[in-house]
Amino acid sequence: MRVRKSRRGLAEEIVGRLVRQHSTAAVLFHHAVAERLGLGPTDHKCLDLLRERGPMTGSELAAITGLTTGAITGVVARLERSRYLRREPDPRDGRKQILHPALERVTDFQDVIEPLRQEVAALLDGFDARQLTAIADFLARTTEAAYRHMALLRAEARYSGTRTLGISQERPTVRSSK
Repeated sequence: MRVRKSRRGLAEEIVGRLVRQHSTAAVLFHHAVAERLGLGPTDHKCLDLLRERGPMTGSELAAITGLTTGAITGVVARLERSRYLRREPDPRDGRKQILHPALERVTDFQDVIEPLRQEVAALLDGFDARQLTAIADFLARTTEAAYRHMALLRAEARYSGTRTLGISQERPTVRSSK
């Protein structure tokens, strides 16, 4: 007979292992989706942000992703070449361009991810409304937390003038065991 874990033990398992494993699986899945669509992972996720949040400028996309505007220029060029994105002049500022996902290509994404969507939907059929509400709340709140902590990490890096944790880049000293 399986002993039910304590609430604290279950929470520790979720935070310590399950969320990390889920995150890794999601990253690797989206790498595979990007490959299947002929995109790089960064290009795929930038396009996903445009699909989720709607049209925006390259500067806005750079701010969300933390990529430089130069890197975003490359992403935009590759997405435009592959016909996943189109640019239109900003009606308020002719010097800027608004990035739009190419809606006619959305079906490409849907075709690739549909088998996983169907499997997840089938898994969710096993939960009642209260459990589904808890799952939806957990996902929404952890997503918000991830964005908030991403912003904090970037702000700390800007403040300290580095992208590392301040760990010495020198080679460690190797001590003899003699």
